[in-house]
Amino acid sequence: MNEQELQMHKKFLEEAVRLARENVATGRGGPFGAVIVKDGQIIASGSNQVLDSQDPTMHAEVNVIRQACKKLNHFELKDCIIYSSCEPCPMCLGAIYWARPKALFFAADRSTAARHGFDDKFIYDEIALPAEKRSIKTVCIALDEREQPFEKWDAKTDKVPY
Repeated sequence: MNEQELQMHKKFLEEAVRLARENVATGRGGPFGAVIVKDGQIIASGSNQVLDSQDPTMHAEVNVIRQACKKLNHFELKDCIIYSSCEPCPMCLGAIYWARPKALFFAADRSTAARHGFDDKFIYDEIALPAEKRSIKTVCIALDEREQPFEKWDAKTDKVPY
């Protein structure tokens, strides 16, 4: 990465961090902000809205992914870059991978977040466990018809793969 590219990425990360600081001041959610950029322009920006919405999924990254997909009228962000004030949690990282941007940049890492009370290590550890060993009771009941929705999907001739 050359100096010009680095400065561009820093500019967008600074905006994500600004949104995170502003969010702390408003009390709407945690200290997290994110922006999505396409062709050098911010197409979506936002912050964590967990407290304001009473919705645990309203993280900054998820919020801006939703905005950007709506704006682009597509469920993928192939030509976009996501900038986040902090390394995304497992939920947001999953959403980012499903959105398929070309890159992700973040300012603070997960150990910084953990030092301030936002520790996702527990969730990363839980994901790696077999379902029956997780701290939240997780049970698979193998119904006879469990594959029918997938078989119908496989047979669908007009499906849009994702």
